[in-house]
Amino acid sequence: MTEMLRKIAITALSALVLGSGSAMAAGGTAHIEDVDFSFEGPFGKFDKHQLQRGLQVFTEVCSACHGLKFVPIRTLADEGGPELPEDQVRAYAATLTVIDKETGEERAAVPADKFPANTGAGAPDLSLMAKARAGFHGPYGTGISQLVNGMGGPEYIHAILTGYTGETKTEAGSEFYENHAFSTGWIKMPAPLSDDLVTYADGTKATVDQMSQDVSAFLMWTAEPKLMARKHMGFVAVLFLVALSTLLYLTNKKLWAGVKGKKTA
Repeated sequence: MTEMLRKIAITALSALVLGSGSAMAAGGTAHIEDVDFSFEGPFGKFDKHQLQRGLQVFTEVCSACHGLKFVPIRTLADEGGPELPEDQVRAYAATLTVIDKETGEERAAVPADKFPANTGAGAPDLSLMAKARAGFHGPYGTGISQLVNGMGGPEYIHAILTGYTGETKTEAGSEFYENHAFSTGWIKMPAPLSDDLVTYADGTKATVDQMSQDVSAFLMWTAEPKLMARKHMGFVAVLFLVALSTLLYLTNKKLWAGVKGKKTA
């Protein structure tokens, strides 16, 4: 039996090593760096100022090709998010155009609407991008590392936005751009960011790295708007379980004290 278990363990370990090697070979050019986001860790939380800057980058740059069709505009005022004042949310909504469900005609959006979808450029919607890319795109490429080093999705987005080398090539009539964070090393999306592309209201220097971090954090919030509430609930649950375990231990000790204290003749 022991020999059989040993063979099974060796086989499983070999499969894991070979699988990891294949994954690395398939995406050998990908390079994802760790980023110290404020919302990582059990006590991390979103920086509302960073989320506001990320919203600006999305609005002025990313929204030209991408949408946020699952995100209600009103949530921009929610606690734990960008926390924009209500009047600013209404003013922002008025700059967007949505299709009225009843008339089928275009109209100015209101806070109760969701961000409009953008399918004109054929680019993916970004509502759940950070969550979709979280699986094995962390800074060290393993699912277990996400428990320690963060979700991985924001790091992946940041790496893509900062990973362009400036090299291009043409294949089958399509232009490709070298990007050391993309799985194949080449991506069809041209570099969307350049230094000072936006002007931040809070005076933050708009470098490519800064804008990439800001929009990555914002997209993480769009994918996990209740992340802080879930962390708080989890922390309370852990405290409850610790207290319950302590009470059960003490109760058990008291109930059996008389029996365990008896000495056999």
